[in-house]
Amino acid sequence: MKRILLFVMTNLAVVVVLGIVANLLGVNRYLTPNGLNLGALMGFALIMGFGGAIISLLISKPVAKWSSGVRVINEPQNADEAWIVDTVRKFADKAGIGMPEVGIFDGEPNAFATGAFKNSALVAVSTGLLQGMTREEVEAVIGHEIAHVANGDMVTMALIQGVMNTFVVFLSRVIGYAVDSFLRKGDSENTGPGIGYMITTIVLDILLGFLAAIIVAWFSRQREFRADAGAAQLMNRKQPMINALARLGGMTPGELPKSMAAMGIAGGIGKLFSTHPPIEERIAALQNAQV
Repeated sequence: MKRILLFVMTNLAVVVVLGIVANLLGVNRYLTPNGLNLGALMGFALIMGFGGAIISLLISKPVAKWSSGVRVINEPQNADEAWIVDTVRKFADKAGIGMPEVGIFDGEPNAFATGAFKNSALVAVSTGLLQGMTREEVEAVIGHEIAHVANGDMVTMALIQGVMNTFVVFLSRVIGYAVDSFLRKGDSENTGPGIGYMITTIVLDILLGFLAAIIVAWFSRQREFRADAGAAQLMNRKQPMINALARLGGMTPGELPKSMAAMGIAGGIGKLFSTHPPIEERIAALQNAQV
């Protein structure tokens, strides 16, 4: 509940700060003649910036099950499934969170955790991970995912994404109206936004969206270091997680749906946009960590 309250309060704080800065800079003086209501824009940025992030967070579990083909283990059908469920329960108890749903999906080595609330999350591992790693290494990966849940990383990522979205929506439209006002300076016949506003807004939505994606990916990479350390703490030693990462470095990790990529054990495209740090950096950070 505290994380949800933090989510809402941060959202409101961002919008209020944007409005105060715009008023202090006198931006509204240039926007009002072109028909832009700053208060309405703040509300629009609020809805557009956080609306999608909140909805995505709330439906993350069913979407993950559907998009990845996750089979939830309600009743273990064999010894391996029973061991996975017991391992998740052991780590969940130690981390002080509610027992997550546990699932398996077909595919190359990977695992993920998702869910809007840390006491009702989902932890899923792939068949490729189970077949390609030792039990100790799989245990470390499960600990990594439980650490994500315990750290509230799902809410944190949605919060950061919402903040970035809000800035993109607000700034692109403010600058669009300013550009449009400059281009139509002295034209008293036309009111409302013109072609300059529309083109500028579209271009800035794209450019600022890329910048926002880079910032979100950077935060995601920091989360991975913390989850690796969290797995080591749950196991009371770091070598199993180091071994799991080294093993993963020699595999081709399975590709998760875009909505799930940041919550997997590995993934990402390009260094700036990657949601996960390089394996070598993660191993080095763990080796230097105090556990």
